[in-house]
Amino acid sequence: MKLIVAAATEAEIQPTTAWLQESGRKDVEILITGIGGFSTAYALGKRLSANKPALVLQAGIAGAFSRKIPLGQAALVEKEYLADLGAEDNGQFRDLFHIGLWKHDQHPFTHDYLLNPFDRVPDSLAHLPRLTGVSVNTVSGEAATIQRLEQQYQPGLESMEGAALHYACLLENVPFLQLRTVSNYVEQRDKSNWDIPLAVRNLNGLLRQTILEWNNER
Repeated sequence: MKLIVAAATEAEIQPTTAWLQESGRKDVEILITGIGGFSTAYALGKRLSANKPALVLQAGIAGAFSRKIPLGQAALVEKEYLADLGAEDNGQFRDLFHIGLWKHDQHPFTHDYLLNPFDRVPDSLAHLPRLTGVSVNTVSGEAATIQRLEQQYQPGLESMEGAALHYACLLENVPFLQLRTVSNYVEQRDKSNWDIPLAVRNLNGLLRQTILEWNNER
């Protein structure tokens, strides 16, 4: 059974892709899902329906809400919220649970979030902090939006694909991990403060360690 490394874009994991091609490894599959939840859900659903891998490892960069988390920091996302799927109601955002279209604890949700129950974390990743993620369709760049997300979900990281990974793998009963490195802070948009090269470098270093460890354990 294969290890699937899934990423939204080729650029995020290009060093790992090149390394795998050079090594001739056949037990690790790269899946580029595309950006956003709908692309990721479709790509994963199609792939997992064919045959189930031993593990799906989603790898990507993300924004951090707290400046106590340094740029380049890696983390595992333990639970995910769908943070902008719902309705605006008298100046407030209400998600599908709060407006009654979804029921709390309906499968595959735990309460109103998507929890990763997988507890076999490779040694290369076991030291990483476990954070809460919010998945959005529009990257947050306005103070009011950021404040709303922080108050409602107390997130550590923001991405566009994390919830889709959790949702698809939980429904298909496939073990998964979401690995993120911080490229920027969730703030009013200022790309001069970003460090994507550092985040990509750290991400791929951990990916290589994890792939080597996973192979040795088989």
